[in-house]
Amino acid sequence: MKKILVTVGCGYIGAHTILDLIENKFQPVCVDNNSRSTESLLEGIRKITGVTVKNYKVDLCNFDETFAVFQENSDLEGIIHFAAYKAVGESVEKPLMYFENNLTSLINILKCAAEFNVRNFIFSSSCTVYGTPDRIPVTEESPLKPPESPYGATKQMGEEIVRQAAAAHGITSIMLRYFNPVGAHPSGLIGELPVGKPQNLVPAITQTAIGKLPQLVVHGNDYDTRDGSNIRDYIHVSDIAHAHILALQYVMENRNLQRCEVFNLGTGNGITVFEVIRSFEKVTGRKLNYVIGPRRPGDVVAIYANNTLAREVLKWVPQYSLDEMMLTAWKWEVKLKEEESMYNNPNYQMN
Repeated sequence: MKKILVTVGCGYIGAHTILDLIENKFQPVCVDNNSRSTESLLEGIRKITGVTVKNYKVDLCNFDETFAVFQENSDLEGIIHFAAYKAVGESVEKPLMYFENNLTSLINILKCAAEFNVRNFIFSSSCTVYGTPDRIPVTEESPLKPPESPYGATKQMGEEIVRQAAAAHGITSIMLRYFNPVGAHPSGLIGELPVGKPQNLVPAITQTAIGKLPQLVVHGNDYDTRDGSNIRDYIHVSDIAHAHILALQYVMENRNLQRCEVFNLGTGNGITVFEVIRSFEKVTGRKLNYVIGPRRPGDVVAIYANNTLAREVLKWVPQYSLDEMMLTAWKWEVKLKEEESMYNNPNYQMN
């Protein structure tokens, strides 16, 4: 089994990707300091697959600690790099923290990849690199406009760092530009676990519906869109995860045409915030309590993907509809609520 390093494998997309790696006969190695994640998702993976994944609780901004992980796993054949803070609003408030964390961790990983001759590198990028695009849907050839947030800037810079490192050190890299990952594994055993108040729409919806939040705030209803709310391309997290395995196989089989290639990961459908809310209400039968708030700094008006390249080259085809995305997200939220109630029961005893 080929050993693959996954940074922040205890995170939302990382955990789903580890699960997909296992299902495709890879051996994942997880590195995650759990500053914004929890090893409980690895337990969910164990319940689904029967495989226990080791996590190195290492801060990737510490080069010596990162280097030690590579020393212990000198037979790595690939890296999938997720490690980054990702909240747009927080990045506006704390830009230096985002630049330091997102770029230092990437540089340390690439230094180790070069030192230990790990030649296959998959980079978690983002549609935020497009800034406010002139035309939508965006293709991989769309110009990268000035980013609307420090988070977007770290992804633009990160892509350039990967390009330069790949050229200098013979690393074959794929950069996957995600649009908006949502939902949870259909089993209900792994999903999104935001730290603190959720910054993304769907966990804010599910937490409002379950009663964790008093109400959902829609950030603006006066945009130049069909219903006044932002337009995004929502894609199921399992579809996003599987694209990493396809990208990894693509480079490991030497099918890549260039040293560094880029693919959009989205459904190709632009969905408004209010359409997401209506989908959730339809599939769950729950009326959502929401209010209209001011626009949020760093948000673009509308963006969605042209995913033709990923479909044709990686043979990647998204499997989940918007309704299915909302239903799996809700199933996960309900499971979390049930676990919380169980643990708070004074008669509950752990095995």
